Parts: sequence; C-alpha cells; structure tokens
Amino acid sequence: MTETVARIKKGSLHFEVLVDLDEALKFKKGESDYLVPLTDKIFENIKRGDVAAKNDLEIAFGTTDSNVIAKEIVKKGELENDQAHREGESDRKIKQVVDFLSKNAVDPRTGNPLTPERIKTAIEESRLVIKNTPIESQTKEIIDKISLVIPIKIETRKIKITVPAVQTGKVYGLLSQYREKENWLNDGSLEVIVKIPAGITLEFYDKLNSMTHGSALTEDITE
Repeated sequence: MTETVARIKKGSLHFEVLVDLDEALKFKKGESDYLVPLTDKIFENIKRGDVAAKNDLEIAFGTTDSNVIAKEIVKKGELENDQAHREGESDRKIKQVVDFLSKNAVDPRTGNPLTPERIKTAIEESRLVIKNTPIESQTKEIIDKISLVIPIKIETRKIKITVPAVQTGKVYGLLSQYREKENWLNDGSLEVIVKIPAGITLEFYDKLNSMTHGSALTEDITE
C-alpha cells in the first residue's frame, strides 16, 4: 500500500486527507466507488498535524463525515502521486503510443512500418508530452512532434457516415474525434466525413454499429 495526500481548497480554507494511492486513483478515474481514508481525521495541514475544525468542515462540505469528505476531496481536488507511480504512468503511456504507431504509422519515404524501438527513441528525443486522453484523440499532436525527429505518417481511411436522427446523440462523441466535415440534413440525420487510422478500422466499425444498432450507413471515400 502506498500512502498519499489528497487536498482541496474551498475559498480561503485548505483541507487534506491521507488515502491509499491506488485506491484513490481508481476512485478519481471512476473505476471504483470504494474509498476509505487511512485516518478518520480531515486536516488543514497534514505535515504539521493541524486538524480541520468541525465548523469549517460543515461550511465547506455540509458534513463532518470523514468518509464523505474524503471522497469529495479525492474526486474534485488534487492527488499527490509518488515518483514511482508517476514513472509507471509515464512508461504505460509511452507503451500505448508505441503500440499504436507501430500498427498505424509508416515511413512516408518507403511506405514501410516503423519499428517499436525507433518509435520509442523518437518519442524520447522529441520530448513528447502524452496527455491522459485516448491516443487516437491526440494523434495529430503526437505525429507533429515526432515528425521533427523522424519521417512518419499515419495510414488513414476516409469514410462518409450517415447517422439517423434518433442515434446522433449517442454517436456524436465518437465521430467528433475523427471528423473532417459534418452536415446536418433536413430530417435531423447527420452526415459526417471522418478520417481514421487504418489500424483501428474494425474497432471503429464495431463501436459505431454497437452505438447505432447497425443503422448508420457508411461509404469509403477514395482520395
């Protein structure tokens, strides 16, 4: 178990609570509903051992229940990650990018795939900052940065998709990640031109068909 501090500021008041790092991260990301603080005290400053006044807790959180307060602090506040965890997260994100690019990227001079080792070296040399969002949604930024080090491009497919009006709300978030052009038709349906990495084509179609119950019409566009 790794202990860490979660903190939040409410107006001029500061609150801190001691929690388990892995448990808190899962709770903050919405991967778990379980979170119990490692102490029943809420602090103004843990290092000094200054316990928050009950009156301040009532004002800030509407309760003095440490379990309820801890959950709000973790969910809405800042979580102190230890160095080992930060390094582990960084390694995980780099691996995701390497896996994605080794499947979807090529050397534009030859059309040949790039090796995972070359991609990883380029990531390190370019000092790429990888966000905590799906790799597909930050592809352009990643390619722009890495292309300063090595020639690289993503193999893509352009597809026209027409979604019935009743399904547009469910699928709009997915389509907007890859949208090049959109057109709302008179009957409320949505026509979108998307450009997606070729390597995720099957996964994309699976998501699209699941969300629209197979009602979306698709057409490949040759460039």
